[in-house]
Amino acid sequence: MENRIAFDFRSLAKLITKIENDRAGSEELLMDLYKESPETTVIGITGPPGAGKSSLTDRIIAEYRALGKTVGVVAVDPSSPFTGGAILGDRIRMCDHSTDPGVFIRSMGSRGSLGGLAPATIDVLNLMKSAGFDVLIVETVGVGQSEIDVMSIADTVLLVLVPGMGDDVQALKAGIMEIADIFVINKADKDGKERLAAEINMIIQLNRHRLAWEPPVVETVATENKGISMLMDRISERSVWLKNNGVQVKRDKMLNQFKHMALDRIGANILAILNEGGMFTRWISELESGKSNPYRAMKELIENLKIKWGK
Repeated sequence: MENRIAFDFRSLAKLITKIENDRAGSEELLMDLYKESPETTVIGITGPPGAGKSSLTDRIIAEYRALGKTVGVVAVDPSSPFTGGAILGDRIRMCDHSTDPGVFIRSMGSRGSLGGLAPATIDVLNLMKSAGFDVLIVETVGVGQSEIDVMSIADTVLLVLVPGMGDDVQALKAGIMEIADIFVINKADKDGKERLAAEINMIIQLNRHRLAWEPPVVETVATENKGISMLMDRISERSVWLKNNGVQVKRDKMLNQFKHMALDRIGANILAILNEGGMFTRWISELESGKSNPYRAMKELIENLKIKWGK
């Protein structure tokens, strides 16, 4: 199936770099290249640090490659505070696939994003969809509860947890626990597996009345390739369910994705306007001198926006 790929990987890497470094300037490029690919499966893999997300991703890649499917991976890493680039680079655990002509792996720096995804992730994934990959995998920064942006991108979200989290599950359930399409208990050879499974099942039961899709719970030991076949079966079942029942799910994801894109573009443009007009410098000066306060400054900001937008 490699002949479905519209770009060679070197060209694809250059296009992604352009998107990361000059997003405003790359929009014309994306408009020309974008092509919806309904057959592409998009999987999000998220969860707290140390859950084994990269090892799990490695196993999933291997399973899809055994089926002859092409796989693109976007691994969002913590950013260097000095350069803004990804600290970890291409994940070490995925290096076995680095020479595979059917696998493309790209690391991206989160650049301070609190939602677990790099600001350019949606653009990059849309480019990779247009390239014709059979499967796209997004592995997010392990930042915890705020890692919910992946909902707007992935068809199927895997939430990877590990035994021994204890009360951490309670803390997570108000946010990230509610985005899972499949719960994965990785490192299931550790003590505490039963307690974690019970916690997860309790949360599922509490939310069952409002779930169109009831997320299954799968136990894995990714480093030993245990439970991976079962996980792939659950991912396949989710894909079938989406084809038969997922019209509203798809509509919601498209809306959420567009909102993310709109907020990002609007925010960048507003900041540019304010910087060019010297408004930040003036506001900071007035705040330092005590002539104003943050709330007065925000009121002035909103009044300026109303004038700009004619409302």
